[in-house]
Amino acid sequence: MTVQVQGRRLAPEQIEGLRQLVQQHPEWSRWRLSQEVCRRWEWRSPKGQLQDMAARALLLKLQERGLLVLPPPRHVAFNRMRHRQVRAADHTREAIQGDLAALRPLAVRELSQWPAERPLYEWLLHEYHYLSYTGAVGLNLKYLVRDGQGRPLSCLLFGSAAWQCAARDQFIGWNPAQRAARLQALTNQTRFLILPWVRVPCLASHVLGLVVGRLRQDWQTKYARPLELVETFVDRSRFTGACYRAANWMDLGQTTGRTRQDRGHRLAVPPKGVWVYPLDPHFRARLCA
Repeated sequence: MTVQVQGRRLAPEQIEGLRQLVQQHPEWSRWRLSQEVCRRWEWRSPKGQLQDMAARALLLKLQERGLLVLPPPRHVAFNRMRHRQVRAADHTREAIQGDLAALRPLAVRELSQWPAERPLYEWLLHEYHYLSYTGAVGLNLKYLVRDGQGRPLSCLLFGSAAWQCAARDQFIGWNPAQRAARLQALTNQTRFLILPWVRVPCLASHVLGLVVGRLRQDWQTKYARPLELVETFVDRSRFTGACYRAANWMDLGQTTGRTRQDRGHRLAVPPKGVWVYPLDPHFRARLCA
């Protein structure tokens, strides 16, 4: 019987092959097993790197379903992001007010190209975003926006898209198999911060426009893969979403309030507004191919 795990359909012979791999190499660690799975299945990123973390997650899920017995872990799992300390970075809190025109030209920096900016970016998000910040995992883009005088104005973070979102999935029109195959052509804006001492009308929507205008090319440059659509989820108890509307994003309604870890169909978090921005007019044809 074919099973679907982490977006992959595994035939019985593939699962049996994994069982044999574990039995033939009892001395191997889970890390070594995941590396070998990647090599056998040619499971690599567009830049050729082994996707061993994704393979390890798949092996663990097979074990949870009783389909595989892995060797015991050799080390206690350590959540690097949970324990990571973000260091304070010097910055000015000078009030910035007035017209947007007085701040131009704005400088938008994608931080894989500007690594010296990361400590300031991380501290600003950690200290001033209502969700805070300790780090990013997986595919991501980080942006720091400065005004014409070099003063920081805004931080944005884009990461992995939500595995499921009814409003978004209905808007795209894809089926579960298409979603599993092409989800990495979407990104989620997980953080958007205008610094609290910056009070400039229309700045937020202008920043969104600047960043979204270059997002597709930046993603291609960093990860060598296409990007078709960006999504975000807005806490309506805090924000109206007006800046997204002004930047021509589309309001698709709201989430169901369940998380990706939900197994009991219970409300886990408050529903949030779902906003999307297609990055190419042919996004549906590509995502549903």
